Amino acid sequence: MVLERLASVVLASRSPRRIELLRSLGLEVLVRPSGYGEEEVAGLEPRELATYHARQKARDIAGTLEEHAPLVVAADTIVDVDGRLFGKPADEGEAAAMLRSLSGRMHRVHTGYCLWNARAGERSGCVTTDVTFVTLHEEQIQDYIATGEPMDKAGAYGIQGRGALLVDSIDGDFYAVMGLPLATLARECEALGYRLL
Repeated sequence: MVLERLASVVLASRSPRRIELLRSLGLEVLVRPSGYGEEEVAGLEPRELATYHARQKARDIAGTLEEHAPLVVAADTIVDVDGRLFGKPADEGEAAAMLRSLSGRMHRVHTGYCLWNARAGERSGCVTTDVTFVTLHEEQIQDYIATGEPMDKAGAYGIQGRGALLVDSIDGDFYAVMGLPLATLARECEALGYRLL
């Protein structure tokens, strides 16, 4: 099969991190944030929930696009601490509580993704990475919150920013923790008939 070079995508999000990652691959990124609300869905495991959210975001945008629109990319990241799910904190108090829960221990980051195109079809799944935090002191937690960085990130930290100082180790895909598993994305694009290189 001859693969078509992927030149542009529609991102169903306004996430600066996902935009940056896609642009780093040489893609033109058309930002079309989904209006889908990431509500809880009973009976789904964390990996299934992240994938479900990503699919719903992609399908929400797909319904507004023309037939020959570029590939839609959607993703959802959930932080999982022993089955407790952390999304984006609602306020600084919740951010502090999340960081205290992550301190000195391992948690899982699940990033669900969905690629959709009217011609090629749909591919979706989830990539899970284990992240271990250093032990945090209360002053460190408050200083980190004061940077504003935790407020728009699942689990109240960003591994690519100052949050890197909170992380002792990771086991898995760094980019999935950032919000978009790039190597997996490339494989799924190939399955749909596109190449990124």
